[in-house]
Amino acid sequence: MIKKSILMTVLCLMITVKASPQALFQHPWQGKRVAYLGDSITDPRNKGAQKKYWSWLQDWLQITPYVYGVSGRQWNDIPRQANLLKEEHGKDFDAILIFVGTNDYNSGVPIGEWWDEHEATVEYGHGGKPKQMVSRRQRIPAKTNETYRGRINIALDSLKRMFPDKQIVLLTPIHRSDFHANENNWQCDESYTNRCGVYLDEYIKVIKEAGDIWAVPVINWSASCGLFPLISEHGRYFHDVQTDLLHPNDLGQQRMARTLMYQLLTLPCVF
Repeated sequence: MIKKSILMTVLCLMITVKASPQALFQHPWQGKRVAYLGDSITDPRNKGAQKKYWSWLQDWLQITPYVYGVSGRQWNDIPRQANLLKEEHGKDFDAILIFVGTNDYNSGVPIGEWWDEHEATVEYGHGGKPKQMVSRRQRIPAKTNETYRGRINIALDSLKRMFPDKQIVLLTPIHRSDFHANENNWQCDESYTNRCGVYLDEYIKVIKEAGDIWAVPVINWSASCGLFPLISEHGRYFHDVQTDLLHPNDLGQQRMARTLMYQLLTLPCVF
């Protein structure tokens, strides 16, 4: 009788799965309201693509997008974008995605340091001994708009205080090749260092470090979305193979969005 009962239960479950699979699973970001902070690849006014990655997510997951990305902007613009989000929506949204950094590399913003360290005293007691003042080295986030890490510290410190109950996700810059807008905006590919003598890779690594330092999840789009404009075969994913291998076109943005949709499955949108 027990075996028969178990068999009937399994059959019922199989029928339920076959009849209504959608009832068993829903994407955690389905129908949510998400703010997008960033640069030209996010900016709805940029002509590299008619349909941006957030537009695809809007179609697939019915995410309501609040888009604040602006072409050419760097990490020092993120606090301004966040303040505008707060002015327009208060806390009436669910999560924030930040996709920025490629222009910091192109502009040669120095990497800098995460911390300012100094000698300090602090109360400490352990092992049955009473607390007393002891000397220790202390580090605090280096906050300066003159360096890449300093800019990230300023931005994430501001966002974590402004929106303590919101999910904040960092997206690394993607690979980039030539961008020739005009004689005054002629950008070389990532195989060259910037004017600081630093490769794009280092700017991507810093975003990963920021996740650990500021307790925010990082999606490594540089690797996971697969776009690699340094080879001709991937020119099909970018706006113009002759002049713009920096901005993904509709196909490239769709590939980014599809990757992001699956990556976000591992993260809660609300707490």
